[in-house]
Amino acid sequence: MNRREALKRTAVLGGTAAVSTSLLGLLQGCQQQPRLGWSPTFLSTDHAQLVSALVDTVLPKTDTPGGLDVKADMFIDLVFDKTLDDAGKDQKIAEMDAFNADCNARYGSAFHELDLAQKTEYLQEQEANAPKFNGGVWGTAVGEQPPVGFYRSLKSLMVWAYFSSEEVGKDVTNYDPIPGPYQGCIPLADVGKVYSY
Repeated sequence: MNRREALKRTAVLGGTAAVSTSLLGLLQGCQQQPRLGWSPTFLSTDHAQLVSALVDTVLPKTDTPGGLDVKADMFIDLVFDKTLDDAGKDQKIAEMDAFNADCNARYGSAFHELDLAQKTEYLQEQEANAPKFNGGVWGTAVGEQPPVGFYRSLKSLMVWAYFSSEEVGKDVTNYDPIPGPYQGCIPLADVGKVYSY
C-alpha cells in the first residue's frame, strides 16, 4: 500500500466514524424526545416533559399499556390544576424545579433529557431516600403522615392515575361492573388477576 492509498483509507475511516457518531447522536436525540403532543392546563412545557418522563420511566409500556398510553401525565396535570390552590401550585412548581436542578447538577441535563440508565439510577436513589407513606387501613394512613416529598407523592399519583384509568381497569385487571353473589370461600386460583374497583 502506498502513501496515497493509506491516506484515502484513513479519510474514509475518519469520515465513517464522524458520520456514525453524528447519526448515533441524532438517533439518541430522537429517542430522548419527550412526549408532549398535548396542551397542559397547569404545567409549563418543561414541567410537562418532566412529568411525562417520570411517568414513562416508572410505568413503561411492556405487555401491558404504559403510563403514557393511559395518559397518566395528562391526568396529573389536571389533578394539579383542579385540586391545588395557588400556594400548592407554587409548591409543586418549586418541587419540580428542584428535582430538575438536582438532575442538572448530577448529570448536566434535565430529567427528561437523561438516558434510561441515568433515569433509572436517579429514581432508584430517590426511591431509597424518599420518606415513605405510613401503613394504612382501607386507604387511610395509620398515624400522622409526615410529608413524603415530591418523588413519593408524584409516584403515588402516577400509580393512582394508571390503575384508575379505564383501559387498565377493563383490560389489565379484572373488571366486574355488576358484582355477583358473595362467595367468601373459593380457591385463590379461581380469582385470577387482581380486581379493579
